[in-house]
Amino acid sequence: MTTILLISRCPPYPLHLGDRLIIWHLARELSRRGHVVDLLALYDCGEGPQQIDKYRSFFRHIELFAEPRRKGMAYLRRLFAPGARFATSAEGSFCPPLWQAIAARLKQGDYDLAHCFGSVSVYEYHPLFAHLPNVITPYESHTLYLQTASAQGQIGARLRLPLARRFEQFMFEPYDRCVVISEADRALLRELQPELSVDVIPNGIELERFRPPEVERDPHTLLFVGNYEYPPNQDAARILIDMVLPDVCRVVPEARLQLIGNNPPAWLREMANDRIEVSGHVPEVTPYLARGTVFVCPLRFGAGLKNKVLEALAMGIPVVATPLSIQGIDVCEGESALVAPIDQIARKTIELLGDAARRERLSTHGRALIESRYSWAQTASSYERLYEEICRAR
Repeated sequence: MTTILLISRCPPYPLHLGDRLIIWHLARELSRRGHVVDLLALYDCGEGPQQIDKYRSFFRHIELFAEPRRKGMAYLRRLFAPGARFATSAEGSFCPPLWQAIAARLKQGDYDLAHCFGSVSVYEYHPLFAHLPNVITPYESHTLYLQTASAQGQIGARLRLPLARRFEQFMFEPYDRCVVISEADRALLRELQPELSVDVIPNGIELERFRPPEVERDPHTLLFVGNYEYPPNQDAARILIDMVLPDVCRVVPEARLQLIGNNPPAWLREMANDRIEVSGHVPEVTPYLARGTVFVCPLRFGAGLKNKVLEALAMGIPVVATPLSIQGIDVCEGESALVAPIDQIARKTIELLGDAARRERLSTHGRALIESRYSWAQTASSYERLYEEICRAR
């Protein structure tokens, strides 16, 4: 049994926000295995602490703190004054109440290790628990995200990119281990900091919840699922509406597009018509994954591992995706998914709509891939091994 102090940039709920998934499932798996976890987490104004009962049973102790607004000068001071990069007092931290809570828990509890989830929101508290074995999981490299966005001509990303690179050159350096969810993220962080100890532990899937359906699929439905507060998902939706669906409809006039997920912006809601469904948040995504014909994922920028693709593969809906969309997932092109550049996505989709046997093969092999590599039990076991390694090394 290990006693863990978990310090997170967000609470483990709601689960339609992808960065909550790993905290929820990892804490649940660890608690089932007899580990003791205390949670200190930030939350934004839209979340609040009222949903604690959703995950209270996973933790021995929970405290949530409203995330304060951080000023630009605070970032610049950390960038250009090496002595300010890591906080040395509550007043010098981004969130003084979180600093004080970490210090209080360390006095009260006999922890085996400290585990941080997030990057710029939580990295700086390392001096408080430097005496313990410690690990940080930033999910992905923000530099990689900005690089891909910059390559698509996004000026804001290009301007922020040098700042992100400088932060990621020092943020994770003092930690015993850094964990990301894809090899691409590890490669980028190692490029920025060659001495950094980086592990890759991918996200998992609830295999019982996401499983191939017994119902018959719709014959001509293209499906995409995402949180539309996230710019890469908005970009993918626009590509599907402007580029993919028109090309598909010229060959398959009955084709329709479903865009499922949280907070579609006004411009996207206005695109809804008899061929395009824009649902907004739905209580359960599995019915859509069960009925869709093809899951089309034309992401052009982003980083990390795409939970939406894991869920589609687990549900057995055939996947057509760009290379970036399957980054971090051990997909075999043509066997467990069709992978193509953005200008070939429509053609691949048309081919798949006309080939039921190929759809069936992709469905079977996609599910088999998830079962063999991407369960939350496997994710938790990987973290258990990592905890043992860093504790032994100390």
